[in-house]
Amino acid sequence: MKTAIEREKILVGLSWGLLLMGAGLVLLPLLVVLLTSFSTPNVVGETQFSVANYQQAWHRGNFLLAFANSTLVALGVTAFQVITSALAGYALARLQFPGRQTLLLIVLATLVIPFQLLVIPIFLVLKWGHLLNTYWALILPTAVNGFGIFLLRQYFLTIPIELEESAALDGANRWQILWQIMLPLAQPALVTLFLFTFIGEWNDLFKPLVFTTKPQLKTVQLVLAEFQEQFTSSWQLLMAAVVISSIPVIVLFLIGQKQFIRGIATTGIKN
Repeated sequence: MKTAIEREKILVGLSWGLLLMGAGLVLLPLLVVLLTSFSTPNVVGETQFSVANYQQAWHRGNFLLAFANSTLVALGVTAFQVITSALAGYALARLQFPGRQTLLLIVLATLVIPFQLLVIPIFLVLKWGHLLNTYWALILPTAVNGFGIFLLRQYFLTIPIELEESAALDGANRWQILWQIMLPLAQPALVTLFLFTFIGEWNDLFKPLVFTTKPQLKTVQLVLAEFQEQFTSSWQLLMAAVVISSIPVIVLFLIGQKQFIRGIATTGIKN
């Protein structure tokens, strides 16, 4: 009995050691970035906790306009994806219609198609619609996402159908069931989709680089890429710019992490 307890303690100690080692490997680059961003121009690594680098990076990179553009685009894409994913996910989970499984397979097939393969057709469509160099060129190409549809479809399947049947007996129609019962219960999955989409759009460099050329439409990642080219020898300013561009997504994740973990943990795989 004593030997078994000792083995269990050893296994727990090893587990904690591996977790701490993994956490250290993940956090070490972030710590280097943070310390470098506070360093003086002459001595990298000398942390004086001065915000001078941040002030210079903010003004030289014109991050205020970039933050506004990235926020508008990320919120626009996120709103479209949440709405379309909720509607399509509910239809695939609950409604019975011909070709439902085929449509689900098509949605899943879109997950393995790289966005880069669709750039030329999307570019031509946007050009035909006179949408290049507009906010719509950054929002519409990713307004619908197969991952979001599948995520909400799977979450809706975990909700007991008896709740819908009871609401139907009380006279509720499909829209009322969706908006008043299903979506409130699917809040963890909706928050998960919101975080995935917002962070993905915030960090996206490809669409602004291809579909826009106007300086007033530059997003955070595009400004950060140009900032890197201009200040390759000034690591302090570059790291400060990296920290500035990362703050919104870090704060957003910290706010919604509980719902995010719950949404991932409770989204089962059902047919």
